[in-house]
Amino acid sequence: MFLRAVITALLLLSPAIASGSIHPEKDYQTRWCEAAGGETEFVLPDRARVDCLTLTHAVEVDFAPKWAEAIGQALYYSIATGKSPGILLIIEDRDDGRFLKRLLAVTDMAGITVWVTTQDDLPGLPKKKAVSMGSGNDSGVQKKD
Repeated sequence: MFLRAVITALLLLSPAIASGSIHPEKDYQTRWCEAAGGETEFVLPDRARVDCLTLTHAVEVDFAPKWAEAIGQALYYSIATGKSPGILLIIEDRDDGRFLKRLLAVTDMAGITVWVTTQDDLPGLPKKKAVSMGSGNDSGVQKKD
């Protein structure tokens, strides 16, 4: 019985712990979307959820290693909402810059706006490890036009 309880507890750990991320995606999503004046978890008719829907953009929020998946989701959300596609890329590790370079190579051609956020952009949350990328600026936004 104890073993079953331990296994159940491990399976129920937050996605942040399971994925090895510093903070859960939802922390970045909520903070950024509120600052952008958007609506989080906007539900589409097919029950897909846009991470943040602003007046102008349908934004997918994802960790840097999932950059390619974010492109497809942003494009789909754009089609489904009639808004411009956008991606908020979460940078938590100094090596994540390579994923940002890949993302920008594609998004420049596809007309997708990209913002970048780091744990420095999450005021009030403890820093769990040092991150060398990101400016920690007030907006938490790096925009590609």
